[in-house]
Amino acid sequence: MLPKTPSGHRPVNLPPEKGYHLGTMAQRPKNAEPRPQPRLYLMTPALDDADVFALTLEPALKAGDVACVLLRLAAGDERSQINRIKAIASLVQQHNAALLVDGHGELIARSGADGAHLTGIDAITQGLGKLKPDWIVGAGGLELRHDAMAAAEGGVDYVMFGEPDDAGQRPGFDAVLERVAWWAEVFEAPCVAYAGAIGEIAALVEAGADFVALGDWIWNDPANIAATIAAAMPHLRLPESAA
Repeated sequence: MLPKTPSGHRPVNLPPEKGYHLGTMAQRPKNAEPRPQPRLYLMTPALDDADVFALTLEPALKAGDVACVLLRLAAGDERSQINRIKAIASLVQQHNAALLVDGHGELIARSGADGAHLTGIDAITQGLGKLKPDWIVGAGGLELRHDAMAAAEGGVDYVMFGEPDDAGQRPGFDAVLERVAWWAEVFEAPCVAYAGAIGEIAALVEAGADFVALGDWIWNDPANIAATIAAAMPHLRLPESAA
């Protein structure tokens, strides 16, 4: 899963005080006390120049508690895409975070990534058979509760709710909060909830999100990315009743 920690994933020398292995988001005991502190999950733009983006990404990794980076790739030949993944994986892992690739499960074994984020129940089901137990498999595009439950039963390391689709459309925020709260109450697999602005983070944490995903909007002003990440951190604080 992600930095929380399931068995079977490759440890990558994370500091022992972190309490997890890289690339893992282990199942949490239901209604665990104390509840683990939620962490950030960063989603990159679709990259065609990894070296240039690394200059933008590194300040973000230093500015907050980032558990995972989801790398989205622009179109390109296989060798170019593998080289992009390797460049970003090296940077992300140096900062004790997991590097997942959006789709492209066939490239994971040769690229140094920690796993793949797959969208839609068909892709998830196929990917689980090919990637587990050696790599992380995350699940997105889960419009139906039934699909989310099927993904969890299949062994995904986390589910994601609320992320934009290919057209940039998101579910209503109230619906996302309801889905996150339902998941946190019933299931042990971690939940990643997408925040479209800093102002959404606290509500997602209160609903039960284990990780909060930040997407394209955080990269729009490169000069202020570190400040944006730092500003997001206080909103991850657990409600007093859950701390």
